[in-house]
Amino acid sequence: MSDPVASPLARLHQAQVHYGAVAALQGVGFSLHRGEILALLGRNGAGKSTAISVLLGLRRLDAGIAELLGGDPQDRASRAGIGVMLQSTALPPVLQVAELIDLARVCYADPRPLDECLALAGLTDLASRRYGRLSGGQQRRVQFAIAICGRPRLLFLDEPTTGLDIQARQALWQAIRQLAGEGCGVLLTTHYLEEAEALAQRVVVIEQGRVLADGPLAQFRPQRAPRRIRCRSTLDAEAVQHWPGVREVQRDGLNLQLLAEPAEPVVARLLAEDPHLQDLEVHGGGLADAFVELTREAA
Repeated sequence: MSDPVASPLARLHQAQVHYGAVAALQGVGFSLHRGEILALLGRNGAGKSTAISVLLGLRRLDAGIAELLGGDPQDRASRAGIGVMLQSTALPPVLQVAELIDLARVCYADPRPLDECLALAGLTDLASRRYGRLSGGQQRRVQFAIAICGRPRLLFLDEPTTGLDIQARQALWQAIRQLAGEGCGVLLTTHYLEEAEALAQRVVVIEQGRVLADGPLAQFRPQRAPRRIRCRSTLDAEAVQHWPGVREVQRDGLNLQLLAEPAEPVVARLLAEDPHLQDLEVHGGGLADAFVELTREAA
């Protein structure tokens, strides 16, 4: 018998979807486990939305395997254990925040208490406010509260912090971490790569319907992202280009800019070979740089 803790909450294997002659998914495969936050990243049209639609039971595969909570995503029993926050959601503007959340709570056998939903979403002071009178960011927080009110085992978040200010965004991040700590799996799609970097333990990058990268965030960044080194130096740019780890060198007057990975030995050599080096800066090495490089290579 399979271990329910070890079994994935969601899985795609060799997933293929076509829209006419266009291949939206070409053998995509990844899985998401209990307590894990997975960031599914890709440029517009890469196949993210199609992959999520399959897992939500909104679209059938042409070939391959899709599993949701151990069953078919098309089965209502499987979908009962998930929460979904889509990029755009229409809710009745005349209802109060608490009324909207309560309407969603009655759909579940063991819903999360209303006060807890309000607190997690930062809505306690807005419970009696009509939805139509809320700002865009506040409405997103209501949609988050509705997504979590059924105690989902798996939570789908599509651009969850669009329209939120910095404080509200960080508060929502903390709520997402709390849910993951309680064992909820989270599938996050976002164009804010700093958000993925702040939340995700794993990253899956899709480009043109294929998985380009799938791995732990801690390993993903240094493997893929060269860092940018800037300095003022008289060193010969062509000679520096041939140093180990240096991928690209550009000169603008006395300013030297390098792309290098690993960066530390290159920085040490710059300092050793030019005692008059000035204005040394090292940037990057984060998820945004890795994502840009991956998708540029694929293109």
